[in-house]
This record gives sequence, structure tokens and C-alpha cells, in this order.
Amino acid sequence: MQLRDLRRHNLLFGPNGSGKTSVLEAVHLLGLARSFRGGAPRSLITQGENVCTVFGERVLPDGGTRAIGVTRELDGALTLRVAGANVRSVAALAEELPLLLINSDSFELLVGQPQHRRRFLDWGVFHVEHTFRPYAQRFKRALAQRNHLLRRGRLAADELAPWDHDLAQCAEAVAEGRMRFTERLNPAFSALLELLAPELGDIALQYRRGWDSSESYLAVLQRSLASDLEQGFTQSGPQRADLRVTARGLPAAETLSRGQQKLVVCALKLAQGQLLAEAAAQPGMYLIDDLPSELDAERCERVCRCLADIGAQTMLTCVDGQVIAPQWLGDGADLAMFHVEHGRVHRVEALP
Repeated sequence: MQLRDLRRHNLLFGPNGSGKTSVLEAVHLLGLARSFRGGAPRSLITQGENVCTVFGERVLPDGGTRAIGVTRELDGALTLRVAGANVRSVAALAEELPLLLINSDSFELLVGQPQHRRRFLDWGVFHVEHTFRPYAQRFKRALAQRNHLLRRGRLAADELAPWDHDLAQCAEAVAEGRMRFTERLNPAFSALLELLAPELGDIALQYRRGWDSSESYLAVLQRSLASDLEQGFTQSGPQRADLRVTARGLPAAETLSRGQQKLVVCALKLAQGQLLAEAAAQPGMYLIDDLPSELDAERCERVCRCLADIGAQTMLTCVDGQVIAPQWLGDGADLAMFHVEHGRVHRVEALP
């Protein structure tokens, strides 16, 4: 499958099961080396084949291009290439092609476990603060080692001391990065939500770092050692953090309708892209699967106009291409339309 002549906004339409989501999945693989549908690597590979390869070219601000490629093999082997050279880290792909996904799974931001909201925060901090990733990686390694020692049972406090000091330093850095990002996200989110759903009123975001902020994390680790030993794991820290989303003081997941939840999720993701554009001079690329689902025409238009204002490149899917008017996405020259059927993609100049 080849997709050529992409524009700023790209609308893929066709019947259910035609392959529209698979196109978005291929782009997601190109930017993050994995599918957003989950599953083993073999789920990406056509039956009877041994590998799956996705290749694309990114147009640079100066008009040049840079190639990106990802190959997945049946045994899980992964090859990543940027500008003709192999790269070892998926982070290199993420920096090259920042992707923001809005699909049915995005509701997990509101109704799912805290890990979904931590991942949302960490994506934002990763792209806005380049010093964040090393601390996050060190924290993960130190936490795993500390938990391994705790599971051994009885041990002297001095055995944990080196890990506790490194863990505490990284935890404070991770928590502060997330807090700074939340403080920047809040006004951008509120402004976008006012455009998308002014009827919702005040929707508040509150970051909870995962331990009592009146204490240093090192003090918390030392005080909770006996309890951590009993449980066999570290009970407090950034791994327990959460981003609380409330509507009139109550959890948004419990008080908002499905359509209202989708607008809140869109505002969160759009705010992320806005902050990325301010920090890195690129707003990223939005993959939006079945945008009209749960939204009436008026609210669908509001989302499209906000996307056009941010200036991000988009790939949107829907069953009926006529439910998204070209003028919602700005100048008609910025829009390319593709009909998808039986796994084949055809560029069309006008809707039937």
C-alpha cells in the first residue's frame, strides 16, 4: 500500500473494515515502532510473510526530505532507520515524527487507570523538556532494583541507601517535570475546551505526584521502609502519580457523557500539540480515527477548526467523507481526500 501526495490535512473515508485504521496504524508504527492496537509483532505481518516494513519521508522546513523506516520481523527483531542510518532507540523515531493519537482508546485518559494519564504527561514532557528522558529512565531502573531488593525480604537499611538516593534524585526531577508541564498545559487546555465545549464550564486538571509534597521523596522512602519491606515493593513515588480531571469538583469520567468526554480528550490532545509547537517549532502529527463518532456536526466542526488553527498535519478517518466539510480544515488546497476500500487507497479530487 502506498500513500502519496499528502497535504496538511488528509481525510480517509470508506466503509467499516475497509482498511482506514490500518493506514493510521502504519503511520503509528513509523513514529513509535509499535501498533496502537497492541498485540504481538506477528499481528502486524501479513500471513505467510516474514517481515513488515513501513517507509516514509518527512518534509523538512527547508523543503528537503528525510527518510524514516521501520521493519518488524516475526521473531520480534526490530530495525529502525532515520536519514539512511540505523538508530538504536525508538526515542529517535518519536523525536523525528511526534504523533498524537485520538481514537476509541483515548477515552482511557479519563476512565482508565492512572498509568494512561502518566503516559500522557510523560509524552508531553519528553517532547518539551529534553532533560526529562534520562531522569525517567534512571528512575525506572532504580525503582526496579529497589523493588528487587525489597522482595528479598530482610535486609539492612544501608543496602538500600545507594538506590534510595539515586531513586530520590530522579523521582524529584520526574515529578517536577510533570508538574511544570501540567502548569503549562492547564491554560492551553482551558482555552481549547472553551472553544470546543463552552457548555461544560470549569474542567480542572490537578497533578498528584504520588507522595506527600510536604516531604522530600528521600524522607518518604526512609520512613516507609518497614512497610515497603512487608509489601515487597515501593508504595510511593512517581509510579503512583496521577493527573486528576474533574468537572465541578467531581471525576469527569463519572459526570460527563461519552460525547463530552471525547471533547475533553480532544482538548487535552490539542493542548499537547500546541505546547509541542511552541517548544519545538513543530506541532506534531495527529492521527484521528473516526472523528465523527460520538460528535454531532457542530462539535466535529469545532475540533476541525482547532486543528487547522494549531497548524498540525492530520490524518482523519470516517465512514462518510461528506460529514467533514473541507472548509472546516481551512483552505481547500490544504486538504487531500482518499477513498479506502478492500485495503486499497485511492486519491479523489471530489466527494461522490
